[in-house]
Amino acid sequence: MGFFSRKSDTTPTNPAMTEMGREFAIARRHGDRKTMRRIGREYNATATTETDAASFQAGQNAYDAIPPIKTPRRNRRR
Repeated sequence: MGFFSRKSDTTPTNPAMTEMGREFAIARRHGDRKTMRRIGREYNATATTETDAASFQAGQNAYDAIPPIKTPRRNRRR
């Protein structure tokens, strides 16, 4: 335990909930409300503990950390 041992454990405890959170973030970015509702219902049915909620949030944050791509410039004059 030195000065530089401040690493936190970033591995999620429930990988299934992490993947569900990632899928939710993808649907939110693309504006797919049907998928967001479906994932929300699955989350409410399966999430039981705080670690599940933290894993779901970690999946969302992992996807949200990726910046969106720039839209292509189609037939726009410079």
